[in-house]
Amino acid sequence: MRTHRTVALLAAVAALALTACNPQSAPAPDRTAGGPSAAPSAPSAHATSGPAAKAAVLPNLVGKGLQTAQDEAQAAGFLILKSHDALGRDRLQALDRNWKVCSQTPAAGASIDTSTTIDFGAVKLEETCPAADAPAPKPAGDTMPNFVGQGMKAVRGALPANASITVKDAVQSRMVLQESNWKVCTQDPKAGVALAGQPVAFTVAKTEEACP
Repeated sequence: MRTHRTVALLAAVAALALTACNPQSAPAPDRTAGGPSAAPSAPSAHATSGPAAKAAVLPNLVGKGLQTAQDEAQAAGFLILKSHDALGRDRLQALDRNWKVCSQTPAAGASIDTSTTIDFGAVKLEETCPAADAPAPKPAGDTMPNFVGQGMKAVRGALPANASITVKDAVQSRMVLQESNWKVCTQDPKAGVALAGQPVAFTVAKTEEACP
């Protein structure tokens, strides 16, 4: 009797093992929409990854005080603002109320993205705006550019950072303390001479003065 029960039990265990090992006997996964095994749907081609860009019309701010221009640009939605010396002398607009706007980039009237940087060309209140922004001095490469007539501060910025530079007053024996108020009268080396690390010397005069 024990032998028959043992054989029957072994047969039952073998049948269960065969059922577990046979993938055909397992129920098929539910692949209908919303089922537990449904594959994730692909993102829509029209889906956006962030908020839509905002556009606004940039007002005409030329002729206004720099501080006023900045306030009005911000009120119109443009928050990224910068300014530069329209006379090419590389002066800082440390006190915006002492400067006025001569140019703006981009120009007024266009509907543009409010994340666009607005750049104002400016001069001091007592100065006259140039017909166009004065270009920055050409950076010195292998040869010396012609710096005569250009602002000394901007010229210094166009030379290599490790250049040895001397600056002397060409009119009197004054100390040249604020180079943005001085212009180049003479230079050594001359324009076109190869630059190979030699010292560079300038004579300068105040911007409103004539070079001797």
